[in-house]
Amino acid sequence: MSYKHPESVLILIHTHDQVLLLQRQDNTDFWQSVTGSLEVGETRMQAAERELAEETGIVLGEGVQLIETGRRVRFEIYPRWRHRYRPGVTHNWEYEFYLSLPTPQTVVLTEHIAQRWLPFAEAKEQASSWTNKLAIERLIAAQDTLGDSTDGRS
Repeated sequence: MSYKHPESVLILIHTHDQVLLLQRQDNTDFWQSVTGSLEVGETRMQAAERELAEETGIVLGEGVQLIETGRRVRFEIYPRWRHRYRPGVTHNWEYEFYLSLPTPQTVVLTEHIAQRWLPFAEAKEQASSWTNKLAIERLIAAQDTLGDSTDGRS
């Protein structure tokens, strides 16, 4: 068995006033941003680009930039998922990324069953994990403080 690496990425796909959330197939009450574990030999950016393409069909191109925020959080892995990790691994590091789009777009769902573009405050309430809520809160604060500088354009 190949164990998962206890590092992952969370990608907030957003416009200037909305965030995209995806509904999980295996838990329809769970709404989240794009997430996924790093694979062996993969950088955080490579993992983020791969997960973005796998979960939404979005491939980075001209005018679309994935930004690593430099923020990370450590969280306890739910006991029901620990069998996916090496014995004794109980925590995961999650690295935060932003992907700003000019307008909401429909994405290709492969690992999820539904999508919603929600205003920031509603997205924060709808997001199921505390790490996702925190990432949205940070995005709101960044835009309040700096204006819309999280879109990668100068």
